[in-house]
Amino acid sequence: MSVMPWPQELRFRKGAAELSITFEDGLEAAIPYKRLREESPSAEVRGHGAGPRPPQPPVPDDISVTKADPVGRYAVRIHFSDGHSSGLYTWQYLRELAAA
Repeated sequence: MSVMPWPQELRFRKGAAELSITFEDGLEAAIPYKRLREESPSAEVRGHGAGPRPPQPPVPDDISVTKADPVGRYAVRIHFSDGHSSGLYTWQYLRELAAA
C-alpha cells in the first residue's frame, strides 16, 4: 500500500478564482472554484448511495470561496458564495481533482 503525498500548500487565489495546491511529491495544480463546487463530495451533490446524482442547479461562472476550514488532519471544508459548504474535501480527493 503506497502512502499518499501530503499537500504542502493550499492557496485560495481569489483573483484567478482557483485553488492552487502543491503536494510534497512536487505535483502542483490549480483547480478552478467552479470545478470544486461542481465536484463537491457532499451527499447533496453526489447523492446518497450508488444511485444517479441528484439534479443540480448550474454553478455560476463567478462562484467564489468565502472561507475554508481545516477538518482534522485529513480534509478541508470549503464555503462557497452560493451558500454550499457541506462537502469535505479530503487530501486524497483534492489530489484526484488536481491530477485529472
